[in-house]
Amino acid sequence: MAMATASGRGGRRRRGRGRAAPMSDMNVTPLVDVMLVLLIIFMVTAPMLTAGVPIDLPDSKAEALKEEPHAITISMDGAGRVFLDNEELAPGEMGDRLASVVRDAGATLPVVTLRADQHLDYGKVIAVMGELNAAGFKSISLVTNGSVEAP
Repeated sequence: MAMATASGRGGRRRRGRGRAAPMSDMNVTPLVDVMLVLLIIFMVTAPMLTAGVPIDLPDSKAEALKEEPHAITISMDGAGRVFLDNEELAPGEMGDRLASVVRDAGATLPVVTLRADQHLDYGKVIAVMGELNAAGFKSISLVTNGSVEAP
C-alpha cells in the first residue's frame, strides 16, 4: 500500500508557478561583522589621535592629566616651531590667536597644556610660557611621558 502525501510530488509544496517566495527579512550578520571590525579599528587608533604633532617628550614620574573637554594644546617641536591645536603658528602670531580664545560660561579661560620637545632650548619654552601668561593664561600644564624611574 502506498500513502499519498499532501504536497503532491517530492514532499515539497510550491507556491505560484515554481518560483521561490521572496525573503522578507534581511541578513544582518555581515553588517555586524563590519561594525565590529570598525569598532576595533577605532579603539586602536583613538589613543593616537590626541597627539597630532610628533614630539619627543621628556620622561617623569608625574601622574597622568585628566582629559578636559575644553582645552588648548600648545606644542613645540624640536625645531622650535609652535603649534596651537595641531595648526602651526607664524612667529608673533600666538598672542593674537590666544586673545581670540572664547571663554566658557563662567568667564574662565580653558585649560592650557604645553607639549615641548625634550631637546628644545629652555629659553624658547619659557618665552612661549611668557606669551601664555601675557594672554591671561595663568595655569599651564606641562606634558611629559610617564615613566617608572626618574631621569
